[in-house]
Amino acid sequence: MNYIGSKSSLLPFLEDVVRQVSDGTDKIFCDLFAGTGAVGRHFKSLGLSVIANDIQYYAYALNKAYIGIDQPPEFKQLQTTLAGGSGRIKALFADPLETVLGYLNELPGRQGFISSNYSPAGERYYYTESNAERADAIRMLVEDWHDRQLIDEQEYFYLIATLIEAIDQVANTASVYGAYLKSFKKSACRPLTLKPLRLVKSVGSCQVHNIYNKEATQLIREIDCDILYLDPPYNQREYGANYHVLETIARYDTPVLTGTTGMRDYRRSDFCKNRKVASAFEEIIRHARAKHILISYNDEGLLPGRELQRLLALRGEPATFNTSYNRFKADSRRTYKREGTTEYVHYVRVATAAERDL
Repeated sequence: MNYIGSKSSLLPFLEDVVRQVSDGTDKIFCDLFAGTGAVGRHFKSLGLSVIANDIQYYAYALNKAYIGIDQPPEFKQLQTTLAGGSGRIKALFADPLETVLGYLNELPGRQGFISSNYSPAGERYYYTESNAERADAIRMLVEDWHDRQLIDEQEYFYLIATLIEAIDQVANTASVYGAYLKSFKKSACRPLTLKPLRLVKSVGSCQVHNIYNKEATQLIREIDCDILYLDPPYNQREYGANYHVLETIARYDTPVLTGTTGMRDYRRSDFCKNRKVASAFEEIIRHARAKHILISYNDEGLLPGRELQRLLALRGEPATFNTSYNRFKADSRRTYKREGTTEYVHYVRVATAAERDL
């Protein structure tokens, strides 16, 4: 996904920072604002146990799959049900994942909440009617399989994550879902097709990963980790507004939609509010039970770097690392004042009780 704030291109920089500050004994990496899980996946591949959290449910679903699963699911219970009615399907179960995704890809479309609200049938142009109806059919059947206990939790979230990735590829938007385009672009007219996820295997003894869907200021009081990584929103752009359609598809609930864009209600983040961002950071920093705290933030963020350094100084001696970074562009046709920003990692090694007494 082309995701606001994604750190995919910054992973080598983040890894280098961690290698500089860590003595190599750290085992647990916590990504408190995980988004699509790019950072967590990377540190999982390096042999760390990962705690991944995000308040957005679509992000939670993606992390349940990418962080929580090592191998493609086998769909053992589903095999029995599907194979019973078709010799062709039974023969294909030599590759269970290919069979299940193929089965879902061949479903006829059904009218449901997605097609009724996010396609021309609902006077909105997020998806073609065909793709929206296919998404409805897939989402309904996955929910039915889960309700009937034909798929377990890992298989359930794997399929939801697969649908989120696939439907984002055919969205008729300029990357985010704050608005849709007036006419369908070429990529939006391609048929919705589920594809296998590129999973990352756990390394060594760090096989346990924990994924949460909680408010960051709540979860920080409940967990312990070695490396705490914070990548909150930098500005007033709310993720709940920019990805509201994916949130509805992931939850597959029936929220009240408002306005031309069909916005669902969402929880506003204190990190997107000038008056609350400093206190939100302070609450997390004060209550963190970690050896290292790293904060990704750029030079266009709501909170000045000197204020972040002041807050980190509550726990030890702060430091700063930085690199240049091409800014996120929601629309390649728009002219931006700046092509890039400076990405900072503000850091503190948390002082021990003995060190604080000196």
